[in-house]
Amino acid sequence: MSHFYVSHAYQGCYLFEDNHSKNKLKILNNSFLFIYKSIFYLLHGLFCMNSFFLSVCLDVSAQEQPELFLKKLQQCCFLFDFLDTLSDLKMKEYKRSTLNELVDYVTLSRGYLTEQTYPEVVKMVSCNIFRTLPPSDSNEFDPEEDEPTLEASWPHLQLIYEFFIRFLESQEFQPSVAKKYIDQKFVLQLLELFDSEDPRERDCLKTVLHRIYGKFLGLRAFIRKQINNIFLCGVAELLEILGSIINGFALPLKAEHKQFLVKVLLPLHTVRSLSLFHAQLAYCIVQFLEKDPTLTEPVSVPCLLKFWPKTCSQKEVMFLGELEEILDVIEPTQFVKIQELLFKQIARCVSSPHFQVAERALYYWNNEYIMSLIEENSSVILPIMFASLYRISKEHWNPAISALIYNVLKAFMEMNSALFDELAANYKSDRQKERKKDKERDDLWRKLEELELRRGIQNSDGIIPT
Repeated sequence: MSHFYVSHAYQGCYLFEDNHSKNKLKILNNSFLFIYKSIFYLLHGLFCMNSFFLSVCLDVSAQEQPELFLKKLQQCCFLFDFLDTLSDLKMKEYKRSTLNELVDYVTLSRGYLTEQTYPEVVKMVSCNIFRTLPPSDSNEFDPEEDEPTLEASWPHLQLIYEFFIRFLESQEFQPSVAKKYIDQKFVLQLLELFDSEDPRERDCLKTVLHRIYGKFLGLRAFIRKQINNIFLCGVAELLEILGSIINGFALPLKAEHKQFLVKVLLPLHTVRSLSLFHAQLAYCIVQFLEKDPTLTEPVSVPCLLKFWPKTCSQKEVMFLGELEEILDVIEPTQFVKIQELLFKQIARCVSSPHFQVAERALYYWNNEYIMSLIEENSSVILPIMFASLYRISKEHWNPAISALIYNVLKAFMEMNSALFDELAANYKSDRQKERKKDKERDDLWRKLEELELRRGIQNSDGIIPT
């Protein structure tokens, strides 16, 4: 079959696909069915031409490979309806095979990236991945409970993403040429796709966006700014990218970077679906504090305590885990500034009737670095913690928690036995005073009840009290 036939068949396809002006639509509408069938068979022939067009790129001569590569890119711009699982099965398979060839070609070949290649690659990728995402099946979709809607066209989309990632990672890739086509508009469309419910697609998008951020210096500020303004299904993936970006920030941190921490990252702790992205969020916070430890005292820990959950034990456990990650990287000078505020909250967590919250807080004493910080500042921390620990050791319903508290009290006693004995004596004295006050209060109420009872009896006998 001749090259002439292939190219003209392809042109016929795009006459139908791209020319949407009113005049041409009027002409096409007159014989729509005939044209549709004609194009269908032309396309069918196009995808079945193994003798030339679907030849493996590496099987033809080096001179023909670039031209064949471009034609394969153009061919893969044609889209299929995957919602109809029985339609065009053979043609879908041909396109999948062609995409596999393209992936292999960009991985193995050298010298294929000419200036004409860039617009064709971006056109093919854009044509396939940029689309209107389907609405969620339910307005009450719960990402923690409900199964996500998977993308029907994933057999093709997966290969498109893999091809594009290999393209961006190629040693021959030239950002100076590609920036004409991979621009702010392209990035915006890419970010919109993070609203896809399909976690496989979001994972690929994460890699693509990360590669673009690394290759295009001129787009970095724009990408950071746009990420600040979106909150989509893909927030976990976006935060994972941000973790790497934060890790590469130069010192000293710019004001806009600090504002991003305060205005964007920290308020994410208040979101109901925090569990979906908490690990990535905590990583970003820790990266900021490793870059600039001075942010710990005025910003990070106070904000975290401000947003501390009041009614959700699961979130409390997550917050305690994040606090431990922060304490793992905190400098002793910064720890001293937050220790009182921090351990008042930990004391409340230890006293929690929810055993997982109490258990997670008590696990801090299994961390060697945190234990060293506590030991250095035991004179401040022990008075804050002692009353809660001693009381709960006697009253907690879970014996495992009581055992953990016993170990913590033992550790405190070994750190500073004199202070421990003093606090124990004071605690017992205070408890005796409280019991005495309780007894006096009970006696007073009993006397008042007896007095009221006597007044009632007198009134019933007709005696008016003076």
